[in-house]
Amino acid sequence: MVTTMQLMKRNLVKIPASASAFEAAKVMRERGIGSVFVEQHARIIGIVTETDITRKIVGERRSPEEVLATDIMSSPVIGIDDRRPVTEAADLMDRHHTRHLAVFAQGRIVGVLSVRDLLQPVAIDEL
Repeated sequence: MVTTMQLMKRNLVKIPASASAFEAAKVMRERGIGSVFVEQHARIIGIVTETDITRKIVGERRSPEEVLATDIMSSPVIGIDDRRPVTEAADLMDRHHTRHLAVFAQGRIVGVLSVRDLLQPVAIDEL
């Protein structure tokens, strides 16, 4: 069984709650990623994705410099335990209409799993 821990990205990219949507998009572009977590008082309070930028900023002709990331983020963050199978992660993404999941270990976010990660080939040891 392939678990979420095996496919997740461990490098959590965070922006402060005071960041603008423009700053969120800039970080995503610079890092080549599709989402950033929003942090306030050392706690993750939401997630901003490329889809949020496209639909809630560009699609509504809003100025990304004037809109806070907190205004467009998804909250609470949808997540899954790091030991759960990737098939369960795919089902959770489908049910919540999301492309990104936080991965939790012992109640803390330790990674992020995107729908793109689910497409990666995984070597499975044969018994």
